[in-house]
Amino acid sequence: MSARFAGKVILITGATSGMGRATAERLAAEGAKLVLAARGKKAGDALAAELRAAGGEVTFAPADVTVEAEVADLVRHAVSRYGRLDGAFNNVGAATATGPVTDIDDDAWHAELALNLSSVFYSLKHQIPALRAAGGGSIVNNASNLGVVGAAGMAAYSAAKHGVIGLTRSAALETAATGIRINALVTGGVDTPLLRANLGPTPEESLRAAAAMHPLGRIARPEEIAAFAAFLLSAETGFITGAALAVDGGITAA
Repeated sequence: MSARFAGKVILITGATSGMGRATAERLAAEGAKLVLAARGKKAGDALAAELRAAGGEVTFAPADVTVEAEVADLVRHAVSRYGRLDGAFNNVGAATATGPVTDIDDDAWHAELALNLSSVFYSLKHQIPALRAAGGGSIVNNASNLGVVGAAGMAAYSAAKHGVIGLTRSAALETAATGIRINALVTGGVDTPLLRANLGPTPEESLRAAAAMHPLGRIARPEEIAAFAAFLLSAETGFITGAALAVDGGITAA
């Protein structure tokens, strides 16, 4: 694999599983210096050790990105460790407040926004100055197909992911003249441990139903999302900013 990220320092949140892990593996193989972040220290240390054993330059820092002070510390750690920050993949997110709007209580609503939207806001707030100091770079925010369409029973998650796309576009306009590019991924169903953990009592039937929703007839592999995230983080996409790009098996084309 090429070394197109040689010398580049990339921060990945939600790094220990699913799309975050696949992106970490991809970027490490392409020469990036990685700062991995997640809540789970044991899983993070294990992944960092695995990537280092394969030749990667990787550090892990436990962080709860719903807490601004921890995000600020995370970015400071990256710059202190490697001297700069060139890019970030803001990947934290999950649907936790499900059901009709009328049944979502205040705490669940705010927790959903904190996990899926405020985490991205805090990340951008502290990553942008670090990238500016490095002379520019690229940030990719992981949104969702529910950032451009709605779904019954998923109002809180959809609202947060719509917010991620609006935040991405606004921040991209604010930073375009500084050499910083900011884009969002509009992902469809992805075969991650989190998805499988939420399939319910008939997981195979649920997987078939999820696959059938996508015109390509299947859900994505995490590695497919990682490949596109890496593409957006690379200099090859130097003329793309403020975009919400579908990597969704065609689900939003309908």
